Amino acid sequence: MRRPTVHWVGALLAMFVALTVPAARAADTTPAQQLQRFAAQAGGTPSAERGRAFFSTPHGGEWSCASCHGAQPVAAGKHASTGKPIDALAPAGNPQAFTDAARVDKWFRRNCRDVLQRECSAAEKADVIAWLLTLQR
Repeated sequence: MRRPTVHWVGALLAMFVALTVPAARAADTTPAQQLQRFAAQAGGTPSAERGRAFFSTPHGGEWSCASCHGAQPVAAGKHASTGKPIDALAPAGNPQAFTDAARVDKWFRRNCRDVLQRECSAAEKADVIAWLLTLQR
């Protein structure tokens, strides 16, 4: 019986690690690119002021975006009902924010349904990102 070569064992180990260890966040985009993407979809000019108002206002329910992310989301927040910690949302407080397009889409979809009971429009997303980009730590 032949013994496996070191190369084969290394490849097997690498495959095991790749399948069992969560992947690091992929940085395939920037916050500015996400802003441009949603602004193009909306066909308008984003407004940081509209984004601030949207973020701070409950939309028919008990929660607003600020309920979990905080009024100034440059620091970590916590989920309003579970208390689970949430990373800072603004890029000034979290350099990873808005750098993975798939995560951006996933979390906008999930959080907008929680706050609005619907998905956010592209204009609403652009406005919120425009406001978040104005925040400083």
